[in-house]
Amino acid sequence: MRLLHTSTLEFQEFLDTNIPRYAILSHTWGTEEVTFEDMRERREAAMQMAGYEKIKQCCKKAAQEGFDYVWIDTCCIDKRSSAELSESMNAMYEWYRKSGSCYAYLADVPSECQPAAEDDAFRRSRWFTRGWTLQELIAPDRVQFFAQDWTKIGTKETLNQEIKLVTGIPLEVLNNSSVLRRTGVAQKMSWAASRQTARVEDIAYCLMGLFGVNMPMLYGEGQKAFQRLQLEIIKKTYDHSIFAWKTTDHTRGLFACSPADFVDSGHITPFHYYEFTTPYSVTNLGLSIKAPMASSLFKGRYVAYLNCGYKKNSRGTTWIGIYLRKVSGNHYTRISCDDLGLLRQYSSYFRVTFKEGFKKADNSNINLVNLNRETFELSVKWLHARVFDPAPVNKRNDRVPSRRRG
Repeated sequence: MRLLHTSTLEFQEFLDTNIPRYAILSHTWGTEEVTFEDMRERREAAMQMAGYEKIKQCCKKAAQEGFDYVWIDTCCIDKRSSAELSESMNAMYEWYRKSGSCYAYLADVPSECQPAAEDDAFRRSRWFTRGWTLQELIAPDRVQFFAQDWTKIGTKETLNQEIKLVTGIPLEVLNNSSVLRRTGVAQKMSWAASRQTARVEDIAYCLMGLFGVNMPMLYGEGQKAFQRLQLEIIKKTYDHSIFAWKTTDHTRGLFACSPADFVDSGHITPFHYYEFTTPYSVTNLGLSIKAPMASSLFKGRYVAYLNCGYKKNSRGTTWIGIYLRKVSGNHYTRISCDDLGLLRQYSSYFRVTFKEGFKKADNSNINLVNLNRETFELSVKWLHARVFDPAPVNKRNDRVPSRRRG
């Protein structure tokens, strides 16, 4: 890990087993950010850049709190090395988690801000809209917020109510990041639903730490990065809420295209019923899972229920399902993607195997180009017969007409 000394502003590298206490900076990038190359090879020119003042002030705050070192993403990573960049981005969540203090610098917030006010500059800060700052808020135990002149605004603890309202992140997560282990995939995704990144791929890469996964950085792959992220997640969890998303697209495959598809999924909770906890299997033929399935009142229309839903309340526990339409044979497509089926009780059970389509590119690599294709295969074993249609039929052409002539 490469750290910057708070007094000399010189770099020093440490092995993972010998890293000293350090503070860490969280910020949004602006113009004239100072890079590792600038600090190492063009120090005089770097000192005239706008981003240098941010580095100086961060080091000053850290030194005042007794830290000899800081980590700043703009200058502590040599981005000329793709290997170092990939390694750093995969380790970043842990670096923030292990920091002694995190300084969240809000460049667009004046010192006279009033965070408790509904339309205050603090709540409207760009910092709350960026993808990478999500993990930088959650991972560290101690986060301090600073205004544009480096006046302290407050801490994650003292501002937790305001932060909850802005981000949708529950207080228990803000107060204790270890709660993430018990938080469902859909809920985590919902926190990133309204956030943006400069590059399409980064909306996936910035979430690796929240889900405890690692994967190589492949800039240029576009939305396939988010498909790869979901594939890595399902290798580590049985949480069906990863499939509990919605979109305006009429038909879609099993995986979402971006966290934006989870914008309404913040209250969905994974269930832990034994019948559902069968291992996922990923082969060159695709992804296989098991779930209950109900036939609809309309021919060719089905609902596959997931092992997730809304927690039990006075009206009971509610399961969530996705709508399917049979195309031919064992091939189905997801329909009414702007809606999720709801079921408050279930007894009839069907075993369903989803086989999400992707092809093997050669003997060693898997080509994910078709991972989100519209049709996928279901191998269905009917255990009980049941007719159920838990939600109104979408106004679009979701009804599959029968062959009877009227």
